[in-house]
Formats: sequence, structure tokens, C-alpha cells
Amino acid sequence: MSRASIPTLETRRLILRAPEPEDYPDFKTTFASYRSRFMGGPLNAYEAWMLYAAEIGHWDIRGFGMWMIHAREDDRTLGMAGGWQPAAWPERELAWIIWPRESGHGYALEATDAARRHLYAQGWAGAVSYVDPKNLDSIRLCERLGAKRDPDAATIDGNDAVYRHPAPDALDDTRLSWAIAREIAHYADPKFRPEGMPLD
Repeated sequence: MSRASIPTLETRRLILRAPEPEDYPDFKTTFASYRSRFMGGPLNAYEAWMLYAAEIGHWDIRGFGMWMIHAREDDRTLGMAGGWQPAAWPERELAWIIWPRESGHGYALEATDAARRHLYAQGWAGAVSYVDPKNLDSIRLCERLGAKRDPDAATIDGNDAVYRHPAPDALDDTRLSWAIAREIAHYADPKFRPEGMPLD
């Protein structure tokens, strides 16, 4: 799938679209930072460039991939979310990363919910997320998305926890889908000011 044919997804606050070369600086900065410690980082400039090239090429090879998340209000990039299955990945993954300065506003929840619904509509029967057991923010996000730890699932390298997402029919008009939509609506409310540790 060429970048020109990658679909654009829109939510109340976000636009998810194909990664572009001009989006690379934020990606590079994030993967050079401590924020990337649970995703193989921090990376040097060459490693970050190779990974970003893989993000773009993944769409051509697999027919799905990671969208760049943009804010509707000013088009700034916020992070990435989508499908991911490079070589040696046992299953299709729902993955995400939010830039450090943009965390705590519910963007990861809103983006992954939209990405998962789209991927399921395209025929995915399910998905997993591979999470470092020390990455508590991502574990909380998995749980908010309804994913449950699957101790019997194959891992990438034995050091990751596998969270299995609900199947498509478990999301159709269910209490879980209502709860996700409600939380996203709270974050979108300009009067909502979450306190304490960021949730994503």
C-alpha cells in the first residue's frame, strides 16, 4: 500500500494520516529521549532514521501500519498509533507512542481506539500489544482498551508482556465501547482537568 493510498482517520480531536518525511524531527527527538526506553531506545540518529524508514515501509510490505497522530486544532504531531508486525512479531500488534510533551491528554486512548476500530473493520479478528512489564502507563492504557494479559501467548523476546485485545464482536455496542467513548469525551471537554499521574 503506497502512502498515497493510506486512509485518513478522524476523531473529535485528532487526524490520523500517513507518516510524512517532514514528521521525522518529532519522531527522532522522542526516540532519542528517555521516553523511548520501553521501545528499544534511546536511539542514535542513524537508528532513529532506520526505524522511521521502517514505519513508512511497513505500509508497503504489510498493507497496514502506524499513522501519524495530528491535533485537529493546529495540525501539530502528537505521536503515532496503528498496526505493527515487523519480522519475528508473533501476531499483529496494536501499538502507539505519544511525544513526551503531549502525554496526559488522552491522545493515545483516542488514537488507538480509532485505529483498532478501523483495523477490525478491515478484517482483523483481534490484536495484541507487546508491553514492557515496567511500562505502567502502557499497561493502564491496554486495560482501559479492554485488553487482558495473556500469559500463554508467544512473546517477542521473552521480556515483554502480551495484552490481548477484545475481539471485534466484544466491542460492538458494549459497555466497554461506551466507557472508552465516555473517557475520550471527558478529555475533549475543555473544562476537564485531570489530576495526578498522566494516563498516557
